[in-house]
Amino acid sequence: MRPRKLLKRIVVTPHNVRLRDLLGLAEALGFRVARTEGSHHILTHPGMFELLNLQEVQGEAKPYQVRQLLQLIERYNLRLEEDE
Repeated sequence: MRPRKLLKRIVVTPHNVRLRDLLGLAEALGFRVARTEGSHHILTHPGMFELLNLQEVQGEAKPYQVRQLLQLIERYNLRLEEDE
């Protein structure tokens, strides 16, 4: 799913989000995967000290982790790198 479309959808409902779509959105926002440990994907962003941890459960990201990404977007005023 395109990052802009996914962002609009998860603002309304952070449930049933495929992990690979969420990772694509995070990368479009400037995050980079620092490491993967088991099912945990640890992401960093050059503009913040906080880490983002995304975990896959049956192909989907956990809803509370989707909400954490939304909070980081708002707190740091992150914008999509590419206009999709």
